[in-house]
Amino acid sequence: MPSRVEEALAAVDPDAAHPLNLFRVHWFNSPGDRRVAVPEHVVLPPALTGVEAPIVVALGDRFPMIGAHKVLAAYGCLAPRVVTGAFDPEAQRAVWPSTGNYCRGGVAISRIMGCRGVAVLPAGMSRERFAWLERWVADPRDIVTTPGTESNVKEIYDECARLATDPANEILNQFSEFGNHLVHHLCTGAALERVYETMREREEGLRLRAFVSATGSAGTIAAGDYLKDRYGSATVAVEALECPTMLKNGFGEHNIQGIGDKHIPLIHNVMNTDLVVDVSDRDTDRLNVLFNTDVGREHLVRREGVPAAVVEALSSFGLSSICNVLAAIKAAKWFGMGPQDVIVTVATDGAAMYASEKEKVLARDFPGGFDEVAAGETFARSLLGAGTDNVLELTEAERERVFNLGYFTWVEQQGVSIGDFVARRSQSFWRALRDLVPVWDAMIEDFNARSGASEAR
Repeated sequence: MPSRVEEALAAVDPDAAHPLNLFRVHWFNSPGDRRVAVPEHVVLPPALTGVEAPIVVALGDRFPMIGAHKVLAAYGCLAPRVVTGAFDPEAQRAVWPSTGNYCRGGVAISRIMGCRGVAVLPAGMSRERFAWLERWVADPRDIVTTPGTESNVKEIYDECARLATDPANEILNQFSEFGNHLVHHLCTGAALERVYETMREREEGLRLRAFVSATGSAGTIAAGDYLKDRYGSATVAVEALECPTMLKNGFGEHNIQGIGDKHIPLIHNVMNTDLVVDVSDRDTDRLNVLFNTDVGREHLVRREGVPAAVVEALSSFGLSSICNVLAAIKAAKWFGMGPQDVIVTVATDGAAMYASEKEKVLARDFPGGFDEVAAGETFARSLLGAGTDNVLELTEAERERVFNLGYFTWVEQQGVSIGDFVARRSQSFWRALRDLVPVWDAMIEDFNARSGASEAR
């Protein structure tokens, strides 16, 4: 980062709609508004997880403007469109379909890059998401709601198809935008590598055994490809038990907001995925209460012996983040991991986006109040009780089965050619795709030089 930019950033609020906040779209931020050498993370101890393997969680709520790492995905999708001329900021609107934070990231990136962003998301998502969007969009009509909740991805696609009939709308569908895969492969993968290598410097004998990520749009899970290339670690894909698409071709409805369902994203490198783990939204809902109430926090410290610093960090775990942690626990048990076996995962966003969801669960599941007994039961059932049920190790045949499920969404429903769809079976496709990154970087440098942005910054 140029020193003049770093100096200028000191006067810019990380949550402001300011162009310089593009320089904060990375994993190396801290709450104290300073750049750090190692991405902020928490190592969950056995007292909390019930497994010997250290589970390392990188904290996505350190990202600027939206407090979630999806702002990185949004940049990875929009920047290539702008510099290649595929998107005209003066004539078009960038449309961001999402069940989670991607639409917020898209609106933020659009605004600070001088574009107009449109959020498309289900009406049943958390109240906090809509409150944020209302503050950031250029026009209230730029918030487009679709029927349902987390499980209603098809309805989002249908609305985007309608919007796409107007050439003024450019759809940046995170589920099929390979920029989403590439930005996480490079940036998230390298950030997690830095975390792990720092741990290994302090403790000899550690080995990276697995990377865990809910599939969602399948952007984040690209970091698993990066880490597997370097360390031979397993890639663990996570979904909701209430909608077991990968596990057993199932369907349903769930409330783990931010992880989607009922489809296999086009950008998911299924043939390089090793394990599928299903997690119930009953557990993520209840742990959201445990982690974010005074009674729950006190119970974890006083009765379970969890270090206070770890309990404090739990506020950085939103619903999908809790889902990732539970899947990491299940994976550790499945593989029989010990104290030298490191599992890495991410907390996409923090609890701030789910206060209203916590109140719903309190009213539904704990009408008599969330007391010490309820805290103990929740800890025992939803954390220590996580087992190896609803886990599937992917053989080559199982990978083929999961891969083929994507046909129904992308070829039959969304019109992707069968040739383009099938090409993704080969790892050579994904390796060739990554060759685009230095090309895009060079185009960004050229774009900034021609536009005067290099001097302005």
